[in-house]
This record gives sequence, structure tokens and C-alpha cells, in this order.
Amino acid sequence: MSHIRGRFHKKAGELVTEYTASIPFDWRLYRHDIGGSVAHARMLAKQGIISQEEAEIITQGLAAIGEEIDQGKFQFKPELEDIHMNIEARLIEKVGEVGGKLHTARSRNDQVALDLRLFAKEAIAETLVKLRDFQQALINLAEANKGVVMPGYTHLQPAQPVLLAHHLLAYFEMLQRDIDRFGDCLKRTDVMPLGSGAIGGVAYSIDRDFLARELGFSRVSQNSIDAVSDRDFVVEYEAAASLCMMHLSRLAEEIILWSSAEFDFIELDEAYATGSSIMPQKKNPDVAELVRGKTGRVYGKLMALLTTMKALPLSYNRDMQEDKEGFFDTVDTLLSTLEVFTGMVKTLRVKAENMGLRVKQGYILATDLADYLVKKGESFRTAHNIVARLVSYAAEKGKSFSEISLAEYKEFSSLFEEDIYSVNAESSIAARDVIGGTAPGQVDRALAAAKKIIGDFRGGK
Repeated sequence: MSHIRGRFHKKAGELVTEYTASIPFDWRLYRHDIGGSVAHARMLAKQGIISQEEAEIITQGLAAIGEEIDQGKFQFKPELEDIHMNIEARLIEKVGEVGGKLHTARSRNDQVALDLRLFAKEAIAETLVKLRDFQQALINLAEANKGVVMPGYTHLQPAQPVLLAHHLLAYFEMLQRDIDRFGDCLKRTDVMPLGSGAIGGVAYSIDRDFLARELGFSRVSQNSIDAVSDRDFVVEYEAAASLCMMHLSRLAEEIILWSSAEFDFIELDEAYATGSSIMPQKKNPDVAELVRGKTGRVYGKLMALLTTMKALPLSYNRDMQEDKEGFFDTVDTLLSTLEVFTGMVKTLRVKAENMGLRVKQGYILATDLADYLVKKGESFRTAHNIVARLVSYAAEKGKSFSEISLAEYKEFSSLFEEDIYSVNAESSIAARDVIGGTAPGQVDRALAAAKKIIGDFRGGK
């Protein structure tokens, strides 16, 4: 560390070096650090701060270092603290003192802010692609089972018949909100901080707009103090990831329930289930269970970063080194979860007959009976009370609605006629022909809209 020790006369103790070093995790930023450094060197040459020849020597050296890291030949040194100093030290080794000119008009404060934003932009782009892949898997499953009727639940109690496709498209809507949030996050991530220096800007005639163009940013930061101390974009990604994981966890919970012997609505592909070490009959939904478990992990990273940032005075503080491990873990967890979950959804086998049988059990058409009476002229509240008493009677007698005689129906209301027996799951679903409803026509429109969203994304719109 002699090249950055400055006023210090003692070397850091070994334990302190290990404790403060970020290279064990921020090495992942090497491509972004090298890319930022190449752009910076070109800008310095363009502005006449270094010569074109010096810039060429630096950029060639950086390219060679990138190859060394790619090939696993680079020796990371903890005593050099971070990825920035590891690369700079190696550059000086390779090209000589000219390599020391690279850090002109730059601080590690704006350098790491740049690297992290470049990483975040890539992570958001990959997240969006995987979210669209998941949406496509849901669309395919919905289309393949478009006519399947299932019980819709509230409070985990059978409520009303719905189409399975309608149920699956509810998750499409959740994921669409996730996509919108990550898209919004990208807008605030797409800000170029390089040129902010350590805190107050730099004392050189640099061209920040050139840097932004070179590095693919749409705009430059407007306040140097904020630029080096802002980690809102990391918090925002982790918040969006937490909401997305919550949505995935809800579907995972339903898959766990539906694949149980008690529900028996679906069968998981063997590639996404595991056996038991002692019980030969078991087929455990471990992938779905891990999705639930990893959701809490992502929540924890969000709360950790919020807690780290909440009391930091401006501008940069070393506490902010704690932003990366949690961020990297969140990105890795979300991306791997989306990928494995997409595969699991693609291979689900729906047991349509079992879903249909469950619809016929119990009194899931109770609301439709109340609606029947309302259409005959009864007020809804009175109709509700009539059907509630009818349900109690049927349960006591051990009868389904179809097994109750017309005479028995009329004991509860004279408005019941022979056409009461035409009320069934299909008529119930067809009756809900409103925007957002479960009627077949509405679900067809929703599927078409969902496919257009995916098509526009694939087409770059």
C-alpha cells in the first residue's frame, strides 16, 4: 500500500487489512472498473490532460489486465484494499509510471459510484429479461389450460369458480408491476457520477458529457456531494427485488399447496422436486419452498442497507462499503430464482379433472344463488341471508345444491324456480363478463393483451 499510504508511517495490521478489504467481493466490478477507466483515459487525452500516446498505453494495459482476470491469472491482493487499487497497481507494474496518470481528475469515491451504477444497469437489464421469460411461461401455462375451471379462494376457503388462466394471469399483473418498478429504478440509476471527485468536483477541465456518452449514460449527476454518497439506486433495486420475491413466494406457496395430496391440483416435474432420506413415497416441492425461504434473505439485505445509510453524514463514508455484498447477493438470488421458477412453471402438469371435482364440492355457487334471487327482484342483503340459511340447511342434510328439491328451495324463497338448476360453475364464470373478470371472453382479451406486452418487449418497443 506504499503508493497510497501518504501521511501514514505504519502499515495497517494484518487483521485490519483483512477487516477493511473489499476485494473479496468487489472484484466482481472489474469489467465495470476497467470500462470506466478506459473512458476516463480517453477523456483525459481528449482534453489534453494527458497525451494521446499515454492514453493508448493505459488503455492497452487495462485491456491486458481484463484478459488476465478473465483467464483467472490475476493475483488479487487484499493489502491493496479494493478492485480499483488492485487494477491500478497492476497497471503501473505493466506500463510503468504512465499508469499513475490514470487517476488524474478522479477519486475512488466517484470511481466506485460509477462502477456500481454500471453493474446495476446490467443487473436491471438482465432482471427485466428474466421477468419477461417468467411472464411468457405463465401465458403458455394459461393458454394450455384455458378452459380449466378451479375454485377461487379467499381466506384459503373455496369462494367462487374461476378459470385457472385468470388465476395465473393475476401473477402476470404482479410481475408487470415489478417490471415497471425496475424500469423506474433504471431511470434513476442511469446517471453518470464520474467527475465528481472525492466530494467537490475536480480541478481539471474535464468533459463529463463525453464520459456519459462513452459509458452509455443518459445524463450526468448535478451535485458532486450527492453523486459520491448516493446509494438510493441500490436501495431501490433491493426494494423492487423484495416486492418481486414476495410475488414469487406467493405463487410458490400456492404450488406447494396445489401439489399436496390434500389439493392434488398439479404435479411437479421430478426435476423440480426431491425425495426423502427415509420416506420412499415423498415428492417434496423443495424448489418452491426455497423460493419462500430466499424471499426473507432478500428482505434482510434491503433492511441492512437502509440501516447502514440512515445515519451517514455527507458525503462518502466507509460504511458504504457494506452496500456491495448485500446488493450482489440480492441480484444473484433474484436472477437465479426467476430462472429456476420459470423452468418449474414450464413443466407443471395441471390436473384439470381434480380442480373441476373440487369446484363441484361444497357450496361454492352460493353467491350465484344470491345473484339469482336479486335478478328475480330480491334485495341483495335479503338474498344473502336467504342463501346463508339455505347453506346451513344443505350442510345439515348432507346435500349439495343440485340435490336440493325445488320444494325445499321454495321453503326459503318463493322466487326459486326450475331454472335454479341451470346455475353451475360455467354459468357462474360466464356471468362475470366485466373488464378484469374471469369470463372466458375477458380472459381471452387479457391473454391477448399479455402476449402483446411480451411481443412489444421482444420487438424492442
